[in-house]
Amino acid sequence: MAAAGVCGIRVNFVSPQSWGATTPEMLVALAKKVNDLNWHVQVLMLGEQIAQMESALQGLPTPVVLDHLGRIPQPDGLDHAGYAAVRRLLDNGRTWVKLSEPYEDTKVGPPRYEDTSKLAKSYIDAAPERVVWGSDWPHPTQKVKPDDALLFDLLTDWAPNEATRRRILVSNPEALYGFPKSP
Repeated sequence: MAAAGVCGIRVNFVSPQSWGATTPEMLVALAKKVNDLNWHVQVLMLGEQIAQMESALQGLPTPVVLDHLGRIPQPDGLDHAGYAAVRRLLDNGRTWVKLSEPYEDTKVGPPRYEDTSKLAKSYIDAAPERVVWGSDWPHPTQKVKPDDALLFDLLTDWAPNEATRRRILVSNPEALYGFPKSP
Protein backbone atom coordinates (compact mmCIF):
# COMPACT_ATOMS: atom_id res chain seq x y z
CA MET A 1 0.00 0.00 0.00
CA ALA A 2 2.85 2.40 0.75
CA ALA A 3 4.24 1.79 -2.73
CA ALA A 4 0.85 2.77 -4.13
CA GLY A 5 0.99 6.12 -2.31
CA VAL A 6 -0.90 5.40 0.90
CA CYS A 7 0.54 7.63 3.61
CA GLY A 8 -1.74 7.21 6.60
CA ILE A 9 -4.59 5.45 8.34
CA ARG A 10 -7.83 6.82 9.75
CA VAL A 11 -9.15 5.63 13.08
CA ASN A 12 -12.78 6.40 13.85
CA PHE A 13 -13.98 6.82 17.43
CA VAL A 14 -17.27 8.50 16.47
CA SER A 15 -19.39 6.45 14.09
CA PRO A 16 -21.78 4.07 15.86
CA GLN A 17 -20.36 1.03 14.10
CA SER A 18 -16.86 1.83 15.37
CA TRP A 19 -17.46 3.49 18.73
CA GLY A 20 -16.95 0.89 21.37
CA ALA A 21 -15.01 -1.28 18.95
CA THR A 22 -12.07 1.13 18.67
CA THR A 23 -10.02 1.59 21.81
CA PRO A 24 -7.08 3.79 22.76
CA GLU A 25 -4.99 0.63 22.96
CA MET A 26 -5.89 -0.21 19.36
CA LEU A 27 -4.94 3.31 18.31
CA VAL A 28 -1.51 2.99 19.93
CA ALA A 29 -0.94 -0.47 18.41
CA LEU A 30 -1.94 0.73 14.93
CA ALA A 31 0.26 3.81 15.19
CA LYS A 32 3.23 1.63 16.12
CA LYS A 33 2.58 -0.57 13.07
CA VAL A 34 2.45 2.30 10.59
CA ASN A 35 5.25 4.34 12.12
CA ASP A 36 7.93 2.34 10.28
CA LEU A 37 6.20 3.28 7.02
CA ASN A 38 6.39 6.99 7.92
CA TRP A 39 2.60 7.19 7.80
CA HIS A 40 0.40 9.46 9.88
CA VAL A 41 -2.68 8.55 11.90
CA GLN A 42 -5.83 10.54 11.27
CA VAL A 43 -8.36 10.32 14.07
CA LEU A 44 -12.02 11.11 14.06
CA MET A 45 -12.97 11.92 17.64
CA LEU A 46 -15.39 14.17 19.43
CA GLY A 47 -13.91 17.02 21.43
CA GLU A 48 -14.64 15.17 24.68
CA GLN A 49 -12.77 12.13 23.40
CA ILE A 50 -9.76 14.24 22.41
CA ALA A 51 -9.65 15.69 25.93
CA GLN A 52 -9.95 12.21 27.47
CA MET A 53 -7.31 10.65 25.19
CA GLU A 54 -4.92 13.59 24.96
CA SER A 55 -2.04 11.77 26.62
CA ALA A 56 -2.45 8.77 24.31
CA LEU A 57 -2.47 11.08 21.29
CA GLN A 58 0.59 12.94 22.60
CA GLY A 59 2.43 9.64 22.98
CA LEU A 60 1.83 8.29 19.48
CA PRO A 61 5.03 7.80 17.50
CA THR A 62 3.41 9.09 14.31
CA PRO A 63 2.13 12.48 13.26
CA VAL A 64 -1.54 12.85 14.21
CA VAL A 65 -4.24 14.50 12.10
CA LEU A 66 -7.36 15.55 13.98
CA ASP A 67 -10.32 15.40 11.64
CA HIS A 68 -13.19 17.89 11.28
CA LEU A 69 -11.87 20.78 13.41
CA GLY A 70 -11.59 18.37 16.35
CA ARG A 71 -15.41 18.07 16.54
CA ILE A 72 -15.52 20.66 19.32
CA PRO A 73 -19.12 21.14 20.50
CA GLN A 74 -20.81 24.49 20.31
CA PRO A 75 -21.56 26.82 21.91
CA ASP A 76 -18.61 25.96 24.20
CA GLY A 77 -16.13 26.21 21.32
CA LEU A 78 -12.92 27.87 22.46
CA ASP A 79 -13.87 27.30 26.11
CA HIS A 80 -14.27 23.52 25.71
CA ALA A 81 -11.74 21.11 27.23
CA GLY A 82 -11.38 19.43 23.84
CA TYR A 83 -10.30 22.70 22.26
CA ALA A 84 -7.66 23.20 24.96
CA ALA A 85 -6.41 19.66 24.29
CA VAL A 86 -6.26 20.28 20.54
CA ARG A 87 -4.22 23.44 21.12
CA ARG A 88 -1.77 21.58 23.36
CA LEU A 89 -1.49 18.85 20.74
CA LEU A 90 -0.83 21.47 18.06
CA ASP A 91 1.87 22.95 20.26
CA ASN A 92 3.70 19.60 20.27
CA GLY A 93 4.66 20.14 16.62
CA ARG A 94 3.48 16.73 15.39
CA THR A 95 -0.27 17.29 15.30
CA TRP A 96 -2.26 18.57 12.34
CA VAL A 97 -5.89 19.70 12.11
CA LYS A 98 -8.13 19.15 9.11
CA LEU A 99 -10.23 22.23 8.42
CA SER A 100 -13.35 20.40 7.36
CA GLU A 101 -16.99 19.87 8.24
CA PRO A 102 -17.72 23.20 9.99
CA TYR A 103 -21.40 22.37 9.68
CA GLU A 104 -21.38 19.29 11.95
CA ASP A 105 -21.13 21.08 15.31
CA THR A 106 -22.36 24.56 14.46
CA LYS A 107 -25.27 26.12 16.28
CA VAL A 108 -25.20 29.18 13.98
CA GLY A 109 -25.20 27.50 10.58
CA PRO A 110 -24.45 28.75 7.09
CA PRO A 111 -23.31 30.71 5.33
CA ARG A 112 -20.43 31.71 7.65
CA TYR A 113 -20.63 29.18 10.49
CA GLU A 114 -19.37 31.91 12.83
CA ASP A 115 -19.07 29.57 15.85
CA THR A 116 -17.05 26.80 14.25
CA SER A 117 -15.19 29.33 12.10
CA LYS A 118 -13.63 30.66 15.32
CA LEU A 119 -12.04 27.24 15.79
CA ALA A 120 -10.64 27.20 12.25
CA LYS A 121 -9.18 30.69 12.62
CA SER A 122 -7.61 29.78 15.95
CA TYR A 123 -5.95 26.66 14.55
CA ILE A 124 -4.62 28.60 11.57
CA ASP A 125 -3.23 31.29 13.86
CA ALA A 126 -1.62 28.68 16.14
CA ALA A 127 -0.05 26.41 13.51
CA PRO A 128 -0.50 27.61 9.91
CA GLU A 129 2.09 25.02 8.86
CA ARG A 130 -0.01 22.10 10.20
CA VAL A 131 -3.55 22.65 8.96
CA VAL A 132 -5.07 21.29 5.76
CA TRP A 133 -8.43 22.05 4.19
CA GLY A 134 -10.93 19.35 3.31
CA SER A 135 -14.46 19.36 1.90
CA ASP A 136 -15.76 16.09 3.40
CA TRP A 137 -17.61 15.58 0.12
CA PRO A 138 -20.06 13.85 -0.32
CA HIS A 139 -21.01 14.92 3.23
CA PRO A 140 -22.23 11.49 4.40
CA THR A 141 -23.57 12.72 7.74
CA GLN A 142 -25.81 15.38 6.20
CA LYS A 143 -29.36 14.87 4.96
CA VAL A 144 -29.31 18.33 3.37
CA LYS A 145 -25.99 18.64 1.57
CA PRO A 146 -24.03 21.85 2.21
CA ASP A 147 -22.88 24.06 -0.64
CA ASP A 148 -19.28 23.01 -1.43
CA ALA A 149 -18.44 26.36 -3.03
CA LEU A 150 -19.62 28.14 0.12
CA LEU A 151 -17.51 25.81 2.26
CA PHE A 152 -14.45 26.49 0.12
CA ASP A 153 -15.07 30.23 0.23
CA LEU A 154 -14.97 30.08 4.05
CA LEU A 155 -11.23 29.59 3.77
CA THR A 156 -10.94 33.21 2.59
CA ASP A 157 -12.49 34.32 5.90
CA TRP A 158 -10.46 31.87 7.96
CA ALA A 159 -7.17 32.76 6.27
CA PRO A 160 -7.42 36.21 4.66
CA ASN A 161 -3.74 36.16 3.69
CA GLU A 162 -3.19 34.59 0.26
CA ALA A 163 0.18 33.10 1.25
CA THR A 164 -1.45 31.36 4.23
CA ARG A 165 -4.22 29.96 2.02
CA ARG A 166 -1.61 28.66 -0.43
CA ARG A 167 0.16 27.01 2.48
CA ILE A 168 -3.09 25.35 3.65
CA LEU A 169 -4.10 24.20 0.16
CA VAL A 170 -0.71 23.40 -1.40
CA SER A 171 2.40 23.36 0.81
CA ASN A 172 0.85 21.66 3.84
CA PRO A 173 -0.76 18.84 1.82
CA GLU A 174 2.58 18.35 0.05
CA ALA A 175 4.26 17.91 3.42
CA LEU A 176 1.56 15.76 5.06
CA TYR A 177 0.65 13.53 2.13
CA GLY A 178 4.00 13.47 0.33
CA PHE A 179 2.66 15.11 -2.83
CA PRO A 180 5.27 16.35 -5.29
CA LYS A 181 6.29 19.94 -4.66
CA SER A 182 4.45 22.45 -6.82
CA PRO A 183 6.35 25.07 -8.79
